[in-house]
Amino acid sequence: MSADDGAAKSAAARGAAMAREKLAQAKADAARRGQLPRREPRKRASGPRRENGDPQLFGRAISELLAARGWERSAAVGGVFGRWPDIVGPDLAAHTKPESFEDGEVLIAADSTAWATQVRLLARTLVRRLNEELGEGTVTKVKVRGPQNAPRPSGGLRVTGSKGPRDTYG
Repeated sequence: MSADDGAAKSAAARGAAMAREKLAQAKADAARRGQLPRREPRKRASGPRRENGDPQLFGRAISELLAARGWERSAAVGGVFGRWPDIVGPDLAAHTKPESFEDGEVLIAADSTAWATQVRLLARTLVRRLNEELGEGTVTKVKVRGPQNAPRPSGGLRVTGSKGPRDTYG
């Protein structure tokens, strides 16, 4: 053992002895004042207590903010829209997109009339599945919007008199 190691250990021992001495002195002072240390452990209040400046878990902070502002349902709907492929499956999600949620009605845009028809046939199943995610009775109706009028393609290969992409049902 080197001289430096011995000096460090003796300094630590002196520090520990001084701490024990100060603790004994504080206990003696408390006993003179009639404030004896507790023998039984302190009982904690049930539930978490925190002061406004104390840190807290991020998820809990966000939940409290959403509840305080009344944004819980909007956040849940946004979460469902963000997880659309997980909820409806990759095939349907590749051709559809939820656009809005208002008064229990979800508006879904489809990229073709065939997929719009498919979504209309699956409307009851979609309402049930969305209510599983959002809570019973949140979604009451699924409204489907087919493809919108696209710009007409340019070029010489066109059939005279046709309406192009607007020539389909939807």
